[in-house]
Amino acid sequence: MKHGKKYVEGAKLIDKTNLYDPAEALELACKTATAKFDETIEAHIRLGVDSRHADQQVRGAVVLPNGTGKTVRVAVFAKGDEAKAAEAAGAEVVGAEDLVAKIQGEGWMEFDVAIAHPSMMGLVGRLGKVLGPRGLMPSPKAGTVTPNVAQAVTEAKAGKIEYRLDKTNIIHCPIGKASFGAEKLMENFTTLLDAVIKAKPAAAKGQYIRSCVVTATMGPGVKINPNKVGSAAAAEVK
Repeated sequence: MKHGKKYVEGAKLIDKTNLYDPAEALELACKTATAKFDETIEAHIRLGVDSRHADQQVRGAVVLPNGTGKTVRVAVFAKGDEAKAAEAAGAEVVGAEDLVAKIQGEGWMEFDVAIAHPSMMGLVGRLGKVLGPRGLMPSPKAGTVTPNVAQAVTEAKAGKIEYRLDKTNIIHCPIGKASFGAEKLMENFTTLLDAVIKAKPAAAKGQYIRSCVVTATMGPGVKINPNKVGSAAAAEVK
């Protein structure tokens, strides 16, 4: 694969054979973020589980202390007082049958997070084939199906992210922008790792955190020593 000049220059800063401490890895990821836009820093965590088994799924949500740096557009399925509370909390659009019809009939998808009151799930279930493949279907595990929709809106706006295994047993998550700097990114990274560790399935055997890489949107990956991903994580993977 042929890479651009900036990628090649950034790759020269990284020793591909080395496993870096998290703080140093994040510092390098920021240095390689040389695009004209504020690149997102991503974490890619490979776990020692098998996502094909229901008892080894890893999924959840966590609020990053420094946010994601992204403006989050929130759609809420609710009625009555819950709808008013969601609007007051800052949701961009709130509705029920009308919102379902807009998504189904017009293909309207101008939102990043969908939140639903439990009473709305019979209605929202009709959108499974539309929202599911896009990762937007409200879910109790992700905290996006909740009786407290106002709190869920506030958390989404503050930088709540969902993490889940893909088919190759890897979790891919944004942990902020390059402009945050290594210190704030480290706080976000540690928060994510702690959440992933706490979500370890009882059926998981052997080393749980197999590998971890951080990278800027347009930059090369920086490998992190999985035994140095924070006190809680280190205790799990020794």
